[in-house]
Amino acid sequence: MTIKYLHTMVRVKDLDKTMAFFELLGLKKTRHYDSEEGRFSLIFMAPPGQEDCPVELTYNWDGDEGLPSDSRHFGHLAYSVDNIYETCQHLMDNRVTINRPPRDGRMAFVRSPDNISVELLQTGDPLPPAEPWTSMENKGHW
Repeated sequence: MTIKYLHTMVRVKDLDKTMAFFELLGLKKTRHYDSEEGRFSLIFMAPPGQEDCPVELTYNWDGDEGLPSDSRHFGHLAYSVDNIYETCQHLMDNRVTINRPPRDGRMAFVRSPDNISVELLQTGDPLPPAEPWTSMENKGHW
């Protein structure tokens, strides 16, 4: 038996804000499908060179009241980054809350505008602990 990963789908309420969030992480739109009959859009976004590992953003044109405000039923997406401190600083500079700061130089969590939890992991060995990260408190939950 052979199995192949295709994608992870998450439902979103604000497509523009969510796409902008994933663009801050470096993901690019790889496909876009609109269904007039079903009144929804599917946007696939992936890191450059990894188009076969996308996240699918599903946007219902008429709203999505069934989507919980906290989205904890989903779990999280995870991406590795070359420098977790630089990535978190870039996100903070663009008004993204760092919910779990990378105090250990290895792992952080942020949330998209639709409360999708995103784990960021340092590629390779953890970076040495550094300020302001080691002193930062958690904000909210992830």
